[in-house]
Amino acid sequence: MTRWLTEAVPRGRIAAFRTVIYLFVAADLVVFTPWVRTRASVPGELYQPLLVGRLLPLPTPTPTVVAVIFWVLLLAAVLAASGRAPRLLGWTVCALYLEWMIIAMSYGKVDHDRFGLLVALAVLPTAGRARHGDTTRTEAGGWALRVTQIAVICTYFLAAFAKLRFGGLDWLTGSVLARAIIRRGTDLADLVAQVPYLLIVAQFGIVAFELLSPVVFLLPARWRLAMVGFFYSFHVVTIATITISFAPHLAAMTSFLPLERVRPLGWARRLAGRDPVDVDTASAPPAQSSPGDQAPVVGRPAGP
Repeated sequence: MTRWLTEAVPRGRIAAFRTVIYLFVAADLVVFTPWVRTRASVPGELYQPLLVGRLLPLPTPTPTVVAVIFWVLLLAAVLAASGRAPRLLGWTVCALYLEWMIIAMSYGKVDHDRFGLLVALAVLPTAGRARHGDTTRTEAGGWALRVTQIAVICTYFLAAFAKLRFGGLDWLTGSVLARAIIRRGTDLADLVAQVPYLLIVAQFGIVAFELLSPVVFLLPARWRLAMVGFFYSFHVVTIATITISFAPHLAAMTSFLPLERVRPLGWARRLAGRDPVDVDTASAPPAQSSPGDQAPVVGRPAGP
């Protein structure tokens, strides 16, 4: 079990994953959850913090508190995406983003698509330093990715558990998707809804897919990537039909991908006519030939 949890991965994968996660945090502040800043104008008595907000001595949101968290978190996330000071900046982003989410979710609505992202932010500082393109392997980085993967799959599995716990079997045969389409459906969703019983079949399929999601850990690498691709396609359909993105969850799910192969800076150098230096080649000592490796010269006697 320990060997599986700490399966070594290339440091380049950690560097790329770190960049993806911290850039997403910056984008989340200005694109996906800028509405959190409006909480500063809500009367303090309406603030009902989550359990973690009640256990920790966190302040009631005020214009000053929210503004400081926003700007410091935005700057820290952008700097952390570069790989600098991975522990200092990593823990700073983790703490501030947790507080940002407590403020966001303490007014009556809690989104479960943030779980994997929060776990990723909590474990990335433990992965240590990593450079893009570095192929040397790290068990600490492997542990960080594995824990994030477990959180991603728990999001699916526990969502199915919640559906069956609170909705029972009626969730499968009810009008859950029909109501979602009425509230926020697209033209594509309207076409889908016209097919008899298709929404009921889809509800059975969603629960089955979520309950079976842990199977991804039992598959060989190639099939695991195919299943993760199915996960992404599921969310593409969700966005296209009922406009729910699960963007934080999708960012955390990149922990399954071989991100070390994605090197935009290297591609840019190639386009500019500059060949990037491979990390292994640059760090490896020059090869030295031994006398036994030299081929004999044709026509010359082998002896003295």
